[in-house]
Amino acid sequence: MSIQNVRLEVMQFLEKNIDSFVENYLIPVEKIWQPSDLLPNSEKDTFLDEVTELREIAKELPYDFWVVLVGDTITEEALPTYESWLMDVEGVDQKTANGDNGWAKWLRQWTGEENRHGDLLNKYLYLSGRVNMREVEITTQHLINDGFDPGTDRDPYKNFVFTSFQELATYVSHNRVAQLAKKFGDNKLSKICKIIAGDEMRHHLAYSEFVDRIFKVDPSQMMLAFEYMMKKKITMPAHLIRESGESIGSAFEKFSESAQRIGVYTAMDYVDILEKLNAKWEIDKIGNLTDEAEKARDYLLKLPARMTRIAERMVVPSEEKLFKWVQPALIK
Repeated sequence: MSIQNVRLEVMQFLEKNIDSFVENYLIPVEKIWQPSDLLPNSEKDTFLDEVTELREIAKELPYDFWVVLVGDTITEEALPTYESWLMDVEGVDQKTANGDNGWAKWLRQWTGEENRHGDLLNKYLYLSGRVNMREVEITTQHLINDGFDPGTDRDPYKNFVFTSFQELATYVSHNRVAQLAKKFGDNKLSKICKIIAGDEMRHHLAYSEFVDRIFKVDPSQMMLAFEYMMKKKITMPAHLIRESGESIGSAFEKFSESAQRIGVYTAMDYVDILEKLNAKWEIDKIGNLTDEAEKARDYLLKLPARMTRIAERMVVPSEEKLFKWVQPALIK
């Protein structure tokens, strides 16, 4: 049987439990928070006073912080790209001869939860008055137009490694922004980012559970897929980000530097996430591996130490890079 057919069989096997995944890792629409729960209420007479307070507190946040918050918002708002890419994974179908495909059900409901993140952050940015919203909107549209290729093809194993890693990375980023917002006195924004981070952690736990179950039924191929993704390096969803009038991907490096400068997401965080995945999936204990998969395991276990040495030699420029999204005059 071909590798592709085995993967399809494994996806069909996992799909039998999709309802339990939905129940364990997603929250019913009527019970989960919505963006309006965390923002000034436009129906109340106190709305303008609440917006004024939000804007005053936002004045205390530094330049790199706004750059990272805008970049995080744009990344979240490019959700249509991520859903369309995952809907093309082997074993995922919009409809089947027997009715709804379980994986499509999962992805639609995961998308529904993720969609709230961009909505909430976008509204906060708009109300804050500290960013050029038209430039933010141009960048968001470009990011969706330019597409996204994480190098996973249609392979579910590679895709689930990617999503396991990336959901944990977004947890780290939003959680750190929450901590910084609190440090600078913006408790409302801190709560917003903290609650988004909570969603990201739940989603990470789901996707890493998918990988864990695949390791139990197809360990060698899952190990090789994991090795492939780490050799290739996990592509950040915003790696093609650009500002108006600029070339594809031209804004990513300076956005990444802003995130590293204020400690929101660093090279060491990348290493830490890899170590967490190695431990979570207990790859050192997995048996019945082919010789090739054994070599892949050895590579994955040694990789964090190698990447740590590289990360320790990295030098992040100390000066802030100016963005069209965040003009200094707006944050003074």
